[in-house]
Amino acid sequence: MLKAVLTGVATVGLFALAPVFYANQTLLFSAMMYLVLAQGINVLYGFTGYLPFGYVGFFGAGAYAGALSVLRLGLSPVLALVVGGVVAVLVGVVLVPLLRLSGAYFAIANLAAAQALYYVVSNPDLQALTNGPYGINLAVAYNATASYAAMVALLGLALATVVYLRHSRLGLALRAIREDRISAELAGINVVRERTIAWLLSALLAGLCGAAFAWYISVFYPETVFSLNVSIFAIVFALFGGAATLAGPIVGTLVLYGLYSAIGISQPEYFQLIFGLVIVGLVLFLPDGLASLSERAGFEVP
Repeated sequence: MLKAVLTGVATVGLFALAPVFYANQTLLFSAMMYLVLAQGINVLYGFTGYLPFGYVGFFGAGAYAGALSVLRLGLSPVLALVVGGVVAVLVGVVLVPLLRLSGAYFAIANLAAAQALYYVVSNPDLQALTNGPYGINLAVAYNATASYAAMVALLGLALATVVYLRHSRLGLALRAIREDRISAELAGINVVRERTIAWLLSALLAGLCGAAFAWYISVFYPETVFSLNVSIFAIVFALFGGAATLAGPIVGTLVLYGLYSAIGISQPEYFQLIFGLVIVGLVLFLPDGLASLSERAGFEVP
């Protein structure tokens, strides 16, 4: 456990101090955002085996809930973060019946739910509430330094959550469910309750992350915060490094998002090619991610 704690502290410390040495704060913020989302995917998929292609739905719900609570209710941005997380959890509660599905059925249903949220938010008839397809302008609350600090704190929360699951009875129960649900039930594990807890924890992290993103970027549109690319990036980053570990999603995000920042913006066609090859190679040769290479070499991955 000590190794995992040190890894988490070092990661949070790195991003907390990075703006002193690196001027592109937006790049650092985006990397942290995907780190949090990758760990959110890790909480759900790594510990229960449920792969949420519609994970962006929680992120978008948090972004809109946080932004609208500032604009419509006059809340402070910090309280708006809490609102974003709570609303994402409430969305998760509504979608709990999806957990009755499994495999591709769950993934597709989850994706459909995210798309439904997108169409509700972008509906022109709801312009008075959500501003419809015209997006949100949160410039009144813009504070790059404070919102960056909020994301650093959120990163610490996400890493602490995974450390807890790696070394707690809840995490052990979730991994037992992932390996064999029937055997877990026979062993006395409440499968429905434990999966629901993981589902809602994952939703909370995504909702908080969405609200922090809205605060930092200030101006955004429905297609931005409900983009399927957000889910795809988070999933691939988590799986590339290795799910059900703390360090795996960290390494996966730093490597692949670093690659994206290097060539994905200026030469997107080359990045898409490389990204596609990475996904194919991951599925064929490293289904357990980079962490499996270290474990084969005899090194324990925190």
